[in-house]
Amino acid sequence: MDQLRFDSVTYSWPALAEPPLCELTFSAAVGWTGVVGANGVGKSTLLGLAVGALAPITGTVTAPAPAVYCEQRTDHVPGDLAELLCFPDADAGRLASVLGLGADWPYRWETLSHGERKRAQIAVALWRRPELLAIDEPTNHLDRGARKQLCDALASYRGVGLIVSHDRELLDRLCRQCLFLNGPRRAVVRPGGVSEGLVQQERERLETRRTHDRAQADVRRLASEAARRRSEASGQDRRRSKRGLARGDSDAREKIDRARLSGADGQAGRLANQLDGRLAGAEARLREVERPVQERVGISVHGRRARGDVLVRTGPGRLELPDGRIVKLPELTVGPEDRIALQGPNGAGKSTLIGRLLGELDRPGRVLSIPQEIDESGARHLVDRVRASDRATLGRVISTVSRLGSDPEKLLATALPSPGETRKLMLAVGLEQEPSLIVMDEPTNHLDLVSMTCIEEALAAFEGALLLVSHDEHFVRALTRTRWAIDGDHLKVSAMPA
Repeated sequence: MDQLRFDSVTYSWPALAEPPLCELTFSAAVGWTGVVGANGVGKSTLLGLAVGALAPITGTVTAPAPAVYCEQRTDHVPGDLAELLCFPDADAGRLASVLGLGADWPYRWETLSHGERKRAQIAVALWRRPELLAIDEPTNHLDRGARKQLCDALASYRGVGLIVSHDRELLDRLCRQCLFLNGPRRAVVRPGGVSEGLVQQERERLETRRTHDRAQADVRRLASEAARRRSEASGQDRRRSKRGLARGDSDAREKIDRARLSGADGQAGRLANQLDGRLAGAEARLREVERPVQERVGISVHGRRARGDVLVRTGPGRLELPDGRIVKLPELTVGPEDRIALQGPNGAGKSTLIGRLLGELDRPGRVLSIPQEIDESGARHLVDRVRASDRATLGRVISTVSRLGSDPEKLLATALPSPGETRKLMLAVGLEQEPSLIVMDEPTNHLDLVSMTCIEEALAAFEGALLLVSHDEHFVRALTRTRWAIDGDHLKVSAMPA
C-alpha cells in the first residue's frame, strides 16, 4: 500500500465538549504532507491516528505498514539508537554522518541538548525505513546548520510522510501538499508548500468575507423594502375598510367597492408577500455562508523595572559543561532594562549558562523563566496547579491562553497538554507575578505562527529585562540589543547588528 487514507474519521479525548477531529476525510500518497494549524487543533492526534497509536471513534484509517511516529518530546532514548551507532549498514553510517550523531549519545542522553536529541530521534526513525513516517515538530531546538542537515535527511525519505511543523522553510522545501486544520469539520488539503497554501487560504477567506457581506447586504435591503411594503399594505387596508364611514356616504362606499373589484388597491400587499419570500431566501443563503471570524489575539506583559542597576553579575570565569568541556566567560551583567540574546550551536552550553545565571540572581522571586522543554510530569503538575487556582487568577490565565490562539477549555480538559499548549500555560501563569526579568530558552519552539507574533509584540512592549535563547534570528533581532555568543570554548559579548 502506498497511500494513507482517512475516511470520515472522528476522534475526541475524554471531557472535551467538542471533538478536535470530526468526520475528517483526506488522503496522502508517497512524499511529504504537511499538517498545519494552531496549537491544540488536533495535529498530534491526527499523527497518532495515522500510525495506529490511537483508534478513531467513528470512520476508518487505512495506512501503510510498518509505521513510525516521532513525537515532539525527547524525554527518552530512541530504542535502536545504540544499534544504529554500531553502524551495521551503510545507511546507518550515512544518517549518523548527515545528522552529526555522537557515538556516546545513548549513554549520556540526559546531558544532550534537545536539538541533539531530536536529531538522534529522527535518525533512528529514518533508519527503520518505515512505509509511513509521522514526525511532530522536527526542527524545534535546532540551529540553522542542524536544520539544513535534517532537511537533507528528510528529503531522502521515499515513503508516505506526515510532518507537523510551523517551520515554513522546511514545509515549503519538502511538502507536495499541506493539510490545513482550522477546527472540527474545517480541514482543507492544498497543493504545494505552506506558503503557497497560506496565500490560497487568505484568498478563500477574503472571498468568503465578500460573499458573506453581499449576502448580508441583500438581507438588509430586502428587509427594509419588505417593511416599507408592509407599511403601505397596512395603509391600503385601512383605506379599503368601510368602518367609520357614515351610513349615507354612498360615494365613499362606491369608491372602495371599485378599488376592491379592480384589485389595484391590494398591489402593495401582494408585493409585500413577494418580498417576504425573497427575504426568506436571502436569509437562507446567508446562513449557508460561513461567517468569517476575526479572532481576538494579542497579550500584554505587565512587569516592573527592577530597582538598582544590576540583576545579576557573574565572571570572568569558567563554565563547565556536562560533557566535560569548558567555556571561558567574560564578566556578564544583566541590568534592569537589558535585552540580551544568548546564541550558539546545539550543545554549546546555552542552557547550562542560563541555569548558572538563574542561581546567582539577586532577586529570584521576580523572574519568569521558561525552559526549552517541560517534561510530562511538569506539564501535568502545571495543569493541576492552574485548575486549583482561585477564580480571579484562573480567569486571567484563561484569558491569556485564549488570546494566544488556544482553546482554554480543551487545554484544561486534558491531563497532558501538547508542548505548545504547555508553554502558553506556563507563560500565562508566570505573567501573574509581574516579572522584572523574563528568561526564555527557545521561546518560539512548539508555537504556532499566531502565538509567535503575539509573544513577540508583547515582549517588545515589556518594560523589564529580557534574556532570550533562540535560533530564530528574526525574533532576537526584533527584541534584543546585546548578543552573547558561545563560540567553541569562549563566550563573546557584542552589540546586536542593526
